[in-house]
Amino acid sequence: MTYLFAVFPLLPYFLLLGVQQFERALTFHPLPFTASQFWQEPAGAENISIVTPDNVFLRGWLVKSSVKPAIATVLYFHGNSGNIGNLGWLAEDLADRGFDTLLFDYRGYGMSEGKIRDEHDLFTDADAAYDYAVGKLGVSPDRLVLYGQSLGTAAVVDLASRRECAAIVLESGLVSAEAMGKARTPLFYRLFGWLGKNRLDSRQKLSAVHCPVLITHGEPDSIVPTSQGLALFAAASSPKKLILVPGADHNVCGFAGKKYFDQLGDFMRGAIDHAFQPVLQTAQASPAP
Repeated sequence: MTYLFAVFPLLPYFLLLGVQQFERALTFHPLPFTASQFWQEPAGAENISIVTPDNVFLRGWLVKSSVKPAIATVLYFHGNSGNIGNLGWLAEDLADRGFDTLLFDYRGYGMSEGKIRDEHDLFTDADAAYDYAVGKLGVSPDRLVLYGQSLGTAAVVDLASRRECAAIVLESGLVSAEAMGKARTPLFYRLFGWLGKNRLDSRQKLSAVHCPVLITHGEPDSIVPTSQGLALFAAASSPKKLILVPGADHNVCGFAGKKYFDQLGDFMRGAIDHAFQPVLQTAQASPAP
């Protein structure tokens, strides 16, 4: 009985710890580099190291445009799983269309050091990558495009709400941690969501983003419901564009192929050249033949 009385005051702590560990497992799925992983470095890539304010070394690749000078620089933020080892093809496709492309891994992913714990770490790494592009590479913010996929869209919106950039691309993006909790684990979220650390509230932060916005989403998407992409589009200020890709599910860029990347290129060139109508109309992309 004495043992029970001693343990009882600690139960709230263990509950909080358990909920936050479960939340972290749902939000982040880092894949550190291993010798057995197929690690495809993009053609012509330059290995880069980014140092965060808390002295964590992040690793990445810079792939230069095949066109000189480059139209712009794309800073890419990947989703919640894997690492950049399987994204070299994406950088090559963008480079072929005239864009320098910077890929990097968040802490704990790929060859990057550290361990990601919560959204604060994600946003810290995003800021460090932005500072590297602008400070180290000398990219002018008005020629910098922030491109995020899935979880990476939360990093992009947070960053663009505070820092200058030419445009943002949100692919398969989520509205917020709350919306994802209700969609993926409704019972857990109803009982314990209030104990979570991550908000990832992109819909609210979009009101502070003042640059062209491209939102793309699979239709339907079994991971992040298409309704969340539509909600982000509704929250974004003009000029903005929405591309829905039937059959893409959560893998829009991998499914839609050349036509999709052509549309990305057209959007980014328009953002750099300020060649927009007040509101761009919804479009659709078909899978590559």
